[in-house]
Amino acid sequence: MAASQADRARGRRRGRKDREVSAPATAHYRRLVNPYPPLRVLDDSQVVDIHQAALQVLADHGIRVLLPEARSRLRSAGATVDEDEQLVRFDPDLVAASLSAAPAEFDITPRNPTRRVTVGGRNVVMIPAGGPPHATDLDRGRQTGTLEDFENFVRLAQHFDVIHTNDPVVEPQDVPLAVRHLATTTAMLTLSDKAPFIYARGREKVADCFEMTRIVHGLTEDEFATRAHCFTIINTNSPRQLDVPMCLGIIQFAEANQVSVITPFTLAGAMAPVTLSGALTLQHAEALAGITLAQVVRPGAPVVYGAFTSNVDMRSGAPAFGTPEAVKAALASGQLARLIGLPWRSSAVSTSVVADAQAGYETMMNMMGAVLAGANIIIHAAGWIESGLSASFEKYILDVEMVQMFAEVFRSVETSEAEIGVDAIGAVEPGGHFFGTDHTLERYDSAFYEPIVFTRQNFGQWTEAGSQTAAQRANPIWKRIVADFEPPPLDGSIRAELDDFVKRRTAEGGAMPPS
Repeated sequence: MAASQADRARGRRRGRKDREVSAPATAHYRRLVNPYPPLRVLDDSQVVDIHQAALQVLADHGIRVLLPEARSRLRSAGATVDEDEQLVRFDPDLVAASLSAAPAEFDITPRNPTRRVTVGGRNVVMIPAGGPPHATDLDRGRQTGTLEDFENFVRLAQHFDVIHTNDPVVEPQDVPLAVRHLATTTAMLTLSDKAPFIYARGREKVADCFEMTRIVHGLTEDEFATRAHCFTIINTNSPRQLDVPMCLGIIQFAEANQVSVITPFTLAGAMAPVTLSGALTLQHAEALAGITLAQVVRPGAPVVYGAFTSNVDMRSGAPAFGTPEAVKAALASGQLARLIGLPWRSSAVSTSVVADAQAGYETMMNMMGAVLAGANIIIHAAGWIESGLSASFEKYILDVEMVQMFAEVFRSVETSEAEIGVDAIGAVEPGGHFFGTDHTLERYDSAFYEPIVFTRQNFGQWTEAGSQTAAQRANPIWKRIVADFEPPPLDGSIRAELDDFVKRRTAEGGAMPPS
């Protein structure tokens, strides 16, 4: 009897190979909570030392702020401004007051409230790659990004529950810059019901995207500002500079009570000191400056402490990602974020130019550092290669596999009497097996994570199936998801209003970013 049960179980397992490998989305991936205490790379005194050094940098040396409005707002709040040098020096008390005003936790609510994400605490929000100018796949190779590529990446983000928001995975360069924001925001708001990303590329562009988001939500301007519905990334021009678009972005997003993820681009050895402690000090100072500006504009505006410290290859000057230094920087960044009481973002990035073993290892190194450090937002979690110059469709699928495996690692272990199964253990003779037991047969179909692209075939089976690499197996998966995709429902009158707005703004010429 046991043998026949085992045969049935093995037959069911074989049958699963014929199922759609793109797999139905799993709802329990929608809200991830990291149950593990974060690792530390610094002791408490070292964390305080870096924080105090960053405050000293802000007070003694300052940040160059290129937008006059931003300098004026900071001056009114008590900062010291040198207009000739466009330099702002921050009093430590001003920074402390701003940190006290910023929320430790908040929600981002898209048009589908079941897709709401919570930022802060031990919550983890996974966001795909953002910003590459090129798209690549095994069929076409590396090409300039198009709107079709952008839309297909939105479809992938919508398909997988473990990807929690949208991001501009690739730059659609076949759309004129003046109206590109209209096309990309339309794609995110209609092909997905997850929170959209909005570039901080000037006042008019942001205003257009806010209005499009309000239309889809059916909100007035005042109603829109009662909670966060979208987010942006603010990158400082390391070292020690905030440019005009980024300052405008901080101001506009704070005024509208939307989320700014304020992230210095501190690559040790190039835009930051070559030492890890020096690079972290600069990262911390620049992030504090942007956070302070946001809180000066609107106390309580949702902000995220951004951490992107890695290093460069000192032989070439090229960015290096997935390095041991990046992992330690993530661990330390988590400690700094917890010291100031804010949610924080990290990344999962790679230098490799193709979806190969190097890309997998580098991404895993960065992802592991972010997860072990307790990151609340992990950006570039799917699709990033070539130091951000390309987004890969195959790597997107491979990365989703990895992220889903992390989601499974986050799940609690049940220790009920039924789960432990003392009787089941006793029912199997020493030296026997558990394949055919009732305990196994009741649970076998959901006991373990079922990969979407990784294979567990032996060599003979793998050879018979075509000897495909992981990237080759990922290729038909993303194409099938795109081909079978159905957008989430959107009321026809709302879609018409959105289309009318886009047509009008396009006829008006759209908007160019500030020079």
